[in-house]
Amino acid sequence: VTKRVTPSSTSNDTASGVSNMSGNRKRELPSFWLPSMAPDAKKSKLVKPDKTVYCPMSGKPIKVKDLIDVVWTEVRDPDNKKSMISRDERYQCAVTGDTLYNSTPCAVLRTTGHVVTMECVEKIIKKDWTHPLTGSLMTEKDIIPIVRGATGFSAANDQLVAEKERPMNAIS
Repeated sequence: VTKRVTPSSTSNDTASGVSNMSGNRKRELPSFWLPSMAPDAKKSKLVKPDKTVYCPMSGKPIKVKDLIDVVWTEVRDPDNKKSMISRDERYQCAVTGDTLYNSTPCAVLRTTGHVVTMECVEKIIKKDWTHPLTGSLMTEKDIIPIVRGATGFSAANDQLVAEKERPMNAIS
């Protein structure tokens, strides 16, 4: 049996009324869309987060002295008047001048922070283990390969090929 409520009544009765959030019921009935507020949710103690920043590749703690400033060499084209963000060719290898794209394998030279292509590393740097810009001696640890990050899609680094050809906007 439903009890009719008149809008002019101002009773504080929690049983009357259509809203389940009126009166004291808003404290009794939790929000159902929050998992932590659900009736079957377990009470858990919050753990204080760790203040240490960890390397995503090795899992070891990162220190400020271990960080390297990366020096990107911009493509200098006097004919191109576009802004840097709208250009197709933005950066180049510091040694050879080859244009760097998303698919170009690159490395950072630890001693100076310059970005070079892996082709430059294999053909020029590993030949006599000297830095091509400064002339200082280098070791294998001084070459840090840059790993391309994902875009959020499941197959970010793969060439996708359609298996079936069919119309995409078919009218039924």
